[in-house]
Amino acid sequence: MPIKKLTILHSNDMHGDFLPKIVDGKSTGGLSRLSGYVNHVREEQENVIYAIAGDMFRGSIIDEDYQGLSTIDLINQLRPDVVTIGNHEVDYGISHLLFLEKCAQFPIINADLYITLNNARLFVPYINLDVGGMRILFIGILTEEVISSLKGEKIIGTLIDIRQAAQVIGIICDNYRTTDTDMTVLLTHIGLDKDRELAKILDPDFGVDMIIGGHSHSFMEYPEVVNNVTIVQAGTGTSIIGRMDIVYDTDQHRIAMKDWKCIPINEDTADTDPVMSELLDRYRQETDRKYKRVVTRWARRLTHPSREQETEMGNLYADLMQDESSFDIMMFGSGSIRKKEMGPVIEYQELLENTPFDDNVWMVEVTGKQFRQMIQHVMRDDAWIGETEFYQFSRGVHIVYRKSTHTIETLEFNGKEVQDEDRLRIGLQQYHYNNFDEFLGIPLAEVRKNMRPKVVATSVNNIVEEYFMTHQRLDARVEGRITVLE
Repeated sequence: MPIKKLTILHSNDMHGDFLPKIVDGKSTGGLSRLSGYVNHVREEQENVIYAIAGDMFRGSIIDEDYQGLSTIDLINQLRPDVVTIGNHEVDYGISHLLFLEKCAQFPIINADLYITLNNARLFVPYINLDVGGMRILFIGILTEEVISSLKGEKIIGTLIDIRQAAQVIGIICDNYRTTDTDMTVLLTHIGLDKDRELAKILDPDFGVDMIIGGHSHSFMEYPEVVNNVTIVQAGTGTSIIGRMDIVYDTDQHRIAMKDWKCIPINEDTADTDPVMSELLDRYRQETDRKYKRVVTRWARRLTHPSREQETEMGNLYADLMQDESSFDIMMFGSGSIRKKEMGPVIEYQELLENTPFDDNVWMVEVTGKQFRQMIQHVMRDDAWIGETEFYQFSRGVHIVYRKSTHTIETLEFNGKEVQDEDRLRIGLQQYHYNNFDEFLGIPLAEVRKNMRPKVVATSVNNIVEEYFMTHQRLDARVEGRITVLE
């Protein structure tokens, strides 16, 4: 049978992971080595597509200091064939993202962000890539479920749920998928579980062959197939890349064979790209000059291994935010802490990279009954698969939750069981205050009746830096503030 071969490489959730690390004695990851691998495959194989499924931004001082402009400059050197946006691409604001798009030398697609005044799309929703006589239709998908940071942008809308996303995919396929289209690929940033849901409800007549996803940072050993749609995702960072090798039957106009795997990016699998290395060095030298200063020294290295549990760093950050504050309890967003471990020496650069979402702190007052409802909502089943926001609590809070019965068995503050009529003042970061109803399960309008919410601090990192500089040898332990029973 007449065949053609195609290789699709894909990354997702790089999060500013630009510089290599030493893992098990090997230089691992980094944009230079990732670029070296992509270049090698392009030289070795005749037909290659490289796609990025969102969240290039955040996580590195190189990205933060230039508000994403450095990231676009670096990704330009990778020369991706198609990119979709993730939720963190909008962190610097929609208008800034549209400016960054003009700086990009690669196509950015998204089918569902639109201007609410006239329903005009912000981005091109799809692209047809012609490679080796094959035409591949890519469609970019991002739903409101992962765009919580856009709540302040009233003129920007996006799709609410997976079902609406499926409808838009159908519209694009009906209009732009033709007999010349050999494959249809969804480039999504909605998480693996949502990819599964989406694949399940897609009409087979849409002709979607594959979903290349991001957002959930899922390391997959094998591709999944749902409703005849192959779903893949390549973890997070630059130390791994997904690779799909496809054999296409040109007579039958179908995929005859496909083989997918995740390739580790290290000194065994890839050489460095000298052009990328030189560009990275320029950015690194500039940020080192500005941010390489020691702020404090902790007693030891502290960890934050998972968002969905009490952690050492989580307790430290929640406690320092509550210390000498005007509120009783700090609920610090677990996802706000970006490093899995840090210390004992803390440089200013690490401080900023660990808590990059520097925003206001709000104080609200809730009743004991409302606080219990909030905890019940936070601890729902979706929390344990990374589909919701989770929190680190300042000292004095003791929660015992049983998964099997979905019950809060203990909810104490300062050694006393929280009563319905109690009044508690809670500290929240701006992002969580903006999404109060969704993240905490009760209407903010109801909470406002207790006390008018107010901003009590204008910068999380101002508080963190001052606390670190005035407190040496800080330590924190997991002490049972959150106990989850099976």
